[in-house]
Amino acid sequence: MRQINESILDDTIREHLKERRINHMEYLPGMEILNSDMLDQVVSGREAYNYNKYTADDVRRALKRENRTLEDFSALLSPAAASFLEEMAQRAQQETRKHFGNTVYLFTPIYIANYCSNYCIYCGFNCHNKIRRAGLTVDEIDKEMQKIAETGLEEILILTGESKEKSDRNYIGEACKIARRYFRVVGLEVYPMNTDDYRYLHGCGADYVTVFQETYHADQYETLHLAGPKRIFPYRFYAQERAILGGMRGVGFAALLGLDDFRKDAFATGLHAWLLQRKYPHAEISFSCPRLRPIVNNERIHSQDVGEAELLQVIAAYRLFMPYAGITVSTRECARFRDHVMGVAATKISAGVSTGVGSHSEEVEDKGDNQFEISDSRGVEAVCKSLRSHGLQPIMSDYLYV
Repeated sequence: MRQINESILDDTIREHLKERRINHMEYLPGMEILNSDMLDQVVSGREAYNYNKYTADDVRRALKRENRTLEDFSALLSPAAASFLEEMAQRAQQETRKHFGNTVYLFTPIYIANYCSNYCIYCGFNCHNKIRRAGLTVDEIDKEMQKIAETGLEEILILTGESKEKSDRNYIGEACKIARRYFRVVGLEVYPMNTDDYRYLHGCGADYVTVFQETYHADQYETLHLAGPKRIFPYRFYAQERAILGGMRGVGFAALLGLDDFRKDAFATGLHAWLLQRKYPHAEISFSCPRLRPIVNNERIHSQDVGEAELLQVIAAYRLFMPYAGITVSTRECARFRDHVMGVAATKISAGVSTGVGSHSEEVEDKGDNQFEISDSRGVEAVCKSLRSHGLQPIMSDYLYV
């Protein structure tokens, strides 16, 4: 299996970073520490997961069960389940229809800044990548969101690069306040924060938080994240729990498939979400299933290990293991694949997407480079049309605030 590693770095930069490297398992000053053993449970569970031990009989038993166990989930992610992909998709579709009907929610992301303090070697925003950096003003955020709202969308996902200095809590909070004027549902995909910070942003209008752990393999995580606060593995791991404690209604989980063994990372993602759901039954849980995509200045960054069949297997396994969880499929995937998955297990899909800063309104100059290349550039109307052609109902929001 191909793995992303330090070999793509300039030798001078690599040696400089090694000299300054901090322990990726030790918290930095100001990082909140929760009294929990969940990280140990997930990391040890990932290490112990031997997907090659499962047989076709294990998969059959998992598919027959109405309420699936963690062991069933393990079998459904295994290579033995590959020959059952059609049946898995059918069962996943049944579970999706049972709990979500024929509806699929639409949203779009808005990148309000792309400054970043981290050196993650697979990300276009990393602090050593020579790209156009920018942050929208409050007025520009308003113009961008107004333009997005004109498409009929009622849910927005606010993203920044991971820089507290350039995109501090107050800046993100102002974006949430503006978003609440135009949208019913406001999500965040920003750097991990402490509980009090999440509480503040929830008060500004944020409903949910998504955090990609990237990989749950601690050693590979250390290799991929060479500098910056993101290097601290446990602080990132507990971000969702801190968000729930801060009042967020929902949290999203994901591993960036292709950074390490995708089956083990998918298993760890499911285990992490399952444990948190048991601890906080009221929280809304969702999964994203991103694969690596090419980035600015490094087209070699892409996933060669996770094909569409494997990705569909992961998505179906998530649905069968946690039937109530939301599943988001982003524009990292092509239109053909997204159209297929929408009818199987997806509950939320993005439309009218740009991963650059200032890309929606003609009144705002296109100011900052993209985080990664997207595969599906369709607008809201085209995605809605596709959903209806597959017998599905596009939904902008079903939340009512009283």
